[in-house]
Amino acid sequence: MNRHAAPSMQQRVTQLALNGALFGVCYPLTNYLAQRHQELGNVAMAWEAALPFLPWMVLPYMTSGLFFVLSFLLVRDRAGLSALSRRLAFATVVACLVFAAWPLRFSLPRPAVDDALPAWLFAQLAAVDQPYNQLPSLHVAYCLIFWAALRSAVTSAIMRAALAAWLMLVAMSTVFTYQHHALDVAGGAVLGALALHLLPADGDVRKPVAFCYTVLAGLAALAWFAQGGLWWLYLCASLLLVARAYYLHHAAFLHKRDGRYPLWIWLLYAPYLCGYLLTWQLVRWHERHRPPFVRHSEGLWVGRRLTEAEAAQLPADCAIIDLSNELSETPALRGRSYHHFPLLDLQAPDAQSARPILAAISAHAAQGRAIYLHCAMGYRRSRQIAQLYKEHYQQ
Repeated sequence: MNRHAAPSMQQRVTQLALNGALFGVCYPLTNYLAQRHQELGNVAMAWEAALPFLPWMVLPYMTSGLFFVLSFLLVRDRAGLSALSRRLAFATVVACLVFAAWPLRFSLPRPAVDDALPAWLFAQLAAVDQPYNQLPSLHVAYCLIFWAALRSAVTSAIMRAALAAWLMLVAMSTVFTYQHHALDVAGGAVLGALALHLLPADGDVRKPVAFCYTVLAGLAALAWFAQGGLWWLYLCASLLLVARAYYLHHAAFLHKRDGRYPLWIWLLYAPYLCGYLLTWQLVRWHERHRPPFVRHSEGLWVGRRLTEAEAAQLPADCAIIDLSNELSETPALRGRSYHHFPLLDLQAPDAQSARPILAAISAHAAQGRAIYLHCAMGYRRSRQIAQLYKEHYQQ
């Protein structure tokens, strides 16, 4: 996939919807958690009491939601879209974890608003927001992320300066609408800068998968703040271990031997393994009217992990090449000529990983033996390796 090509509208809307849903779940949750506390502190400094309340600044303040949508629609390429999505998700989850761990409340009373339009906008704001979720300011963090996403989409120097000025006005409005204190703004700036630094647009292509598992771990931590219970902490830790394996490109992190996992792996990764087992069952049901494997080329069959009954349909002397790192092998196939080459899911195999797999396929083919090449679901890894074999060995 060309990361510098323009993303489709479907890709844009999908990423927008995912981030909107993430914000829609996390932000109200931490507001609710803060409400449960009888007493909440603040980070106000004495000099902030002298800052004026400027009702008209609610206008730029409310445009943050507009920028949230426009940034996904206007970002220029797929790499930029991916970076925007991950940065916003990072800022949302990290900020909400801080909100949950350190709930604060804005300390200054907001004066009455007389002008009709600002009064109406403040009423709309009060309907969806509360004086919690203070430090770091997500408005400020988002402004930095919006700027990084949109500056390349604006070609005119004048329009780029106008964009920068308006986003600065949005950030400043958090103080002059009595939504945030100065330290909240500073915290938001730090969070936004961290998002830009830790999640570059030209980052390693395997890191988005690690990032997704990290976000899921963050959501598990938020669930622990909301409900308590060691289960959520265990889920968080287990998902972080999976994220670490993807980040380090450690394909054999589950220590699968002879098609099975040791007990200690089940103890550490049970949520991950059970999740894949459930997904496999759903794929089996969804594909129930299709054959579980197909003939890719002479002597080479490709598909997903098989049931015992499906495995009986393979040739008796068929060699088994298992690429799945997430599912144990079907017992009926473990006793055959079985080879396990773990590949991480959702990752294209590199040359170093593919070389021994292709060599094993070639060796069995030279002996005239049929080969069954499979991954977990039969959608990606097995087909990629089969195509590489067809292109580089059979020719």
